[in-house]
Amino acid sequence: MSETRQIKELKPYVPAADLCRIYEEMEDIAFLDSSLVNELGQYSILGLHPYLKLVKEEDGYTVNGKAGEGSFEEFVRQYLQEHSDPNETKLPIVSGAVGYFSYDYGREKEKIAAKDVADVEIPLAVLIFYDVFVVEETAAKRVWLIANGITEDAGRCLEKLEQEIRMAGGVQGVRQAPQSPDFRAEPNFEKEAYKQALEQMIRYIIEGDIYIANMTQQFRIRSARTPAEAFQILRENNPSPFGGYLNYGTFQIVCASPERFLRVRDGRVETRPIKGTRKRGATQQEDEALRRELEQSGKDQSELLMIVDLERNDLNRVCVPGSVKVTELFAVEAYATVFHLVSTVEGVLQEGKTVMDLIEAAFPGGSITGAPKYRAMEIIDELEHGRRNLYTGSIGYLTLDGACDLNIVIRTALYKDGIYHLGVGGGITAESETEFEYEETLQKAKAILEALR
Repeated sequence: MSETRQIKELKPYVPAADLCRIYEEMEDIAFLDSSLVNELGQYSILGLHPYLKLVKEEDGYTVNGKAGEGSFEEFVRQYLQEHSDPNETKLPIVSGAVGYFSYDYGREKEKIAAKDVADVEIPLAVLIFYDVFVVEETAAKRVWLIANGITEDAGRCLEKLEQEIRMAGGVQGVRQAPQSPDFRAEPNFEKEAYKQALEQMIRYIIEGDIYIANMTQQFRIRSARTPAEAFQILRENNPSPFGGYLNYGTFQIVCASPERFLRVRDGRVETRPIKGTRKRGATQQEDEALRRELEQSGKDQSELLMIVDLERNDLNRVCVPGSVKVTELFAVEAYATVFHLVSTVEGVLQEGKTVMDLIEAAFPGGSITGAPKYRAMEIIDELEHGRRNLYTGSIGYLTLDGACDLNIVIRTALYKDGIYHLGVGGGITAESETEFEYEETLQKAKAILEALR
């Protein structure tokens, strides 16, 4: 354990989401939010006092604003190894980075050219290493303040932090903002054009190019809501285990993702692909019927099976041979507006392999590309109206003791220059009905649109 690090419990208890409110306007703060407290949503993490910022662009990367040498991946791999720092607590992170990898980062990595120019310009990836973390154990309602002594003396840093929290005093509850008067949501597909693109995708499947692919439409949304307000409303009305609020100054990310992409803890790897969605019912009876319909849907099960197979192959590239196993096949999970069908695949990372090797092997996630992955990504680029950008990438943390937890960026709005950008999509197979698939995208957009309305 780092000799300079200090860890202290915050008393009296203040939820991490309320602490995020104190710092929400600060550039480069990151909050990973488990507003849905369950087996998955055990911790919320706030990163403060950045000391190392890595920004990956199409033409290279920067380290604290200066051009980096070699590749971005090599730098991260080497940094994680040279600054290895064991975590002797039960907390998920005491030292490390929080950030994102966009879908376009994965597209570039796979060397798939993009036919469209970006609708919104943000870096391909950002990783920020923080000196200070606030970690909440969500079920136990305990909050830990962690200072690593990098930007200033750890003890002094914690004193200041406690003082800031005391002075902010009881920042609580969701702001009761009125409805946004200038709310407007414009899709980048007309309904019929989206259905035609789906038909073309189904033709590719029937002709044997691919087995399954994910098809996306995107919305440009005008709203008077600030990203911080939208985030607080979203977490209240649509709790999720892998949500977040990240403020990068020129753009902000508001996320309520239900899907884990990759977790590594003590060398054990887990991925939890989602395939299959039903809306929640208006009555208990209808709700139960929709849950059962999803549970028994042969189409959704076959979709999920294809993705599980893909994820097993991806994990096998960096895991100990024979260690990759499907530990849960068709679980139904309930969220505020939808049900999802989910599987869990686990493995053991090979000796000498890092989280960065795993990301390179498995990114972007199979559940939001398709199978085979490379051809599915080519078809996605051909048929979708615009680059995905951040949507279907990953947000999460990498630790200096070799752990990580990354989501799939769905149910997420990216805010820049007065516009929110929201992607929604679904898995397409030979049996897909275009009307149903189109409606499913609107169902998935519902939670974010309501938060911005």
